[in-house]
Amino acid sequence: MHPSRRIARTSIVVLTFALAAVFQLHAGTLAGVTLPDTAQVAGKALVLNGMGIRTKYMVKVYIAGLYLEQKSSDAAGIIKADAPKQIVMKFVHGASKSQMSDAFEEGFNSNSPDAAKTLKPDIDRLLGALQPINSGDQMVFTYVPGTGTTMTINGQDKVTIAGPAFGQLMMSVWLGPKPPNADLKKGLLGQ
Repeated sequence: MHPSRRIARTSIVVLTFALAAVFQLHAGTLAGVTLPDTAQVAGKALVLNGMGIRTKYMVKVYIAGLYLEQKSSDAAGIIKADAPKQIVMKFVHGASKSQMSDAFEEGFNSNSPDAAKTLKPDIDRLLGALQPINSGDQMVFTYVPGTGTTMTINGQDKVTIAGPAFGQLMMSVWLGPKPPNADLKKGLLGQ
C-alpha cells in the first residue's frame, strides 16, 4: 500500500474513534442504554436532566431519561412548570398492554388521586392508545405548552392530550411522592 494511502486510512480510523469518543461525552448511559444529552422539542433544545431504571420484582423493565429546558432536582417544580419537557423510556423487558395500563393507573392513583378522578376521560384515552411493548421498544411522553402531552411509541404518535393538567399528571407518575421505584425518581432528578 502506498504510504499516502496508509496515512489517509490511519487518519480516517483515528477520526472515527475521535468522533465516537466525542459522541460518548455527549450522551447519558445507564445499564447499557444510551440517550443523547439533548432533545429537540417544539423548536427548543432540552437537556438530559437524568436517567433512572424502572425495576419490578428485581427485573429491569425500562431505562428512562428526563429532558428539560434547564437541569433541575426540584420534582414539584418540574411537575408544575408549564414548559416543554420529555420522558423517554427505552424498554429492556417486554410488557403486555394490560401490564402497561395497570402500571399507569397505579402511578396516577398513587401520585395524583384527585387529578386522576378529574382527568379520567383523558386517562382512558391514553390507556386506550397503549400497546404491547417488546424489549428494544421506545415510548416517549412529550409535553408542549399550548399543545399538550403526546405519547409516541417507536416514533409513531399514538395520542395527544391537551392541557397542562394532564401534563402534570403524567410527570407525577415518575416524579410524584410514590414513583414506580425511588431510584428511578432520583436518577431522573440527576441525584
